[in-house]
Amino acid sequence: MSILHHRDEGSGPVVVLIHAGVADLRMWQTQVEELVPGHRVVRPDLRGYGHTPLEPGDPYTDAEDVLALLDHLGVEDFALVGASYGAYVALQLATAVPERVERLVLLAPLAEVAEPDDRLRDFWRREGELVEAGDLDAATDLNVATFVGPDAAEDARELVWKMQRGIFEHQGTPDHAEGGELPVDLARLAMHTTVVVGAHDLPFFVQTAHELVRALPDAELVELPWAGHLPSLERPLETAHLVRIGVG
Repeated sequence: MSILHHRDEGSGPVVVLIHAGVADLRMWQTQVEELVPGHRVVRPDLRGYGHTPLEPGDPYTDAEDVLALLDHLGVEDFALVGASYGAYVALQLATAVPERVERLVLLAPLAEVAEPDDRLRDFWRREGELVEAGDLDAATDLNVATFVGPDAAEDARELVWKMQRGIFEHQGTPDHAEGGELPVDLARLAMHTTVVVGAHDLPFFVQTAHELVRALPDAELVELPWAGHLPSLERPLETAHLVRIGVG
């Protein structure tokens, strides 16, 4: 089983874009347009997202899947950009091969440096109840309302809805392979890291961003007063500029 990807051809350094848990590789379209042709861009759909299905098989980790893809493509050194859950995958991947990761950009990152608060736990509870009841449209509505910030255009909200609805369908497949995680060791991540967080995001993610900046050896915090959880879709061009600066 290999994850599917889109390789946006350009010249120069390689940038790997790992999508959020409520999205797929389509969330990066504007960022890709700004990065190419100055960079070569690889953006995978993780298993259970976009065009990569979940299938029966041996246990796997998303980080190892991405690393296997990069090895298959002959990519040695790269900058790594992750959003939300994709940032957690990026931290795992960077811990595994820190010598190959030139820069890190983490947007609204998920990481095990803060305890989930009541708002996040309430979201998980309500989402779980809706999925258990089979009301996937309502569960999708809840995700869009929770994670898309106030500056997002209607077409961006519609895209998040489509991506999240497809994720529910993919991940409802029975008897699929079980996903795991690689360890994260922040002390190993000496590469320069840009951590981005929005003022309209859930408090858990704001706290996580601050804790990461305190813990990482070389990190800077960028706070966006206008952003929710998905700045790359809320103000695409502004976020593309941040990503371009972050990856060098």
